[in-house]
Amino acid sequence: MKWTTERRYRRYEDWTQEEIKQIKENMAQSPWHTSYHIEPKQGLLNDPNGFSYFDGKWVVFYQNFPFGAAHGLKSWVQLESDDLVHFSETGVKVLPDTPLDSHGAYSGSAMQFGDQLFLFYTGNVRDENWIRHPYQIGALVDKDGKIDKIDKILIDQPADATDHFRDPQIFNFKGQYYAIVGGQDLDKKGFVRLYKAIDNDYTNWQEVGDLDFNNDRTAYMMECPNLVFIKEQPVLLYCPQGLDKKVLDYDNIYPNMYKIGASFDPENARMVDVSELHNLDYGFEAYATQAFNAPDGRALAVSWLGLPDVSYPSDRFDHQGTFSLVKELTIKDGKLYQYPVAAIQNLRASKEEFSNRSETKNTYELELNLEDDSQSEIFLFADKDGKGLSINFDLVNGQITVDRSQAGEQYAQEFGTTRSCSVTNQATTVNIFIDNSVFEIFINKGEKVFSGRVFPDKDQNGILIKYGNPTGTYYELEYGRKTN
Repeated sequence: MKWTTERRYRRYEDWTQEEIKQIKENMAQSPWHTSYHIEPKQGLLNDPNGFSYFDGKWVVFYQNFPFGAAHGLKSWVQLESDDLVHFSETGVKVLPDTPLDSHGAYSGSAMQFGDQLFLFYTGNVRDENWIRHPYQIGALVDKDGKIDKIDKILIDQPADATDHFRDPQIFNFKGQYYAIVGGQDLDKKGFVRLYKAIDNDYTNWQEVGDLDFNNDRTAYMMECPNLVFIKEQPVLLYCPQGLDKKVLDYDNIYPNMYKIGASFDPENARMVDVSELHNLDYGFEAYATQAFNAPDGRALAVSWLGLPDVSYPSDRFDHQGTFSLVKELTIKDGKLYQYPVAAIQNLRASKEEFSNRSETKNTYELELNLEDDSQSEIFLFADKDGKGLSINFDLVNGQITVDRSQAGEQYAQEFGTTRSCSVTNQATTVNIFIDNSVFEIFINKGEKVFSGRVFPDKDQNGILIKYGNPTGTYYELEYGRKTN
């Protein structure tokens, strides 16, 4: 069925119970549902929103279009967790039901104030001429899940910005509340703007200025900017759409990048001594990463394993999108490391030596050890003919390559079927998480990361060591396993 604008923006209450039933029945037929990764109960999941800690629970929302695998009239769906691994839906939803968010509750952040959770998000509004009006607006959620939307615009579209102005992130720096918003200026160049909460009132914001992070000004839009602090060092995560590949090469339709600063100067909206630009993830799908500083100081992050303007094989089953595992961010030797939170180990149900396997449940973790000066290749999601997801570890030449050209149904081939990153020729550890249609690969406990989707054929569920001698452990993972 063709996704017309009218169909994408049809009001939620106009969808019939029979239509919703058909969507759910179609989703149930999909062979590619994940086990321990967050995916939508219905329709499309994209950006993680409102990642926070509230009332003794970890909270994250996913942006959702519940009526199919399309980007239409968006809402937020709340999830909560006590370990950052097991998440459950609470029933709390931010619906596009006011004049300030009539055409979608777009991305944003959250922070606890008193006994309420403040949601700071972009209200997408279209007028009768279909001109977009982006409003940075807010809502409060109490401990019973009741939502009270704030009936005013908190940050309006600046005069020097186009209608691409969105994704507010609130953060606390040394007792003062700030927010950054991504945007596009009138010259069609991307920027990140810093705001300050007057008297620490989250309903009263004052512009400080464009964040100085050595913006190369080649991107036409900065989406999903997040500023977190690791031992007071600022780390800016953002998605510079249209970034010139001469600045930093990338293969995906849109990149997710980061820069590290030595310190943060909020009075002058400046990151001091900014690093070079780096790829956050070397895989096929990682976008709209949302990070925040937890009450204990840790910087935690989660990404959408999906990309805008890309179609996926699961679309025909009326679902699309999943989240990455929740990762802790650290800095080591000037590099950003990202690795799943420790509680992920609680999913380990059995432990065996790593070896060829003709069949698995496609829900497992591999912990591999590679010797220096070694070369090896393994195939995951392997079938009897040896086709599957190829991971080539060439430490002699300092490169790791992931190739999904023989793994299940192909898609987005115009952006290539391989991804690579450089590594040092030394003893190397590799942790790989496989979850039916998701892979996440962590080199040296998060020094480099590859994330992506594959949609394997029915018989693609084995492990094949093509050549070389990687050693290690195979862990079967079960999402139902949980220890306190």
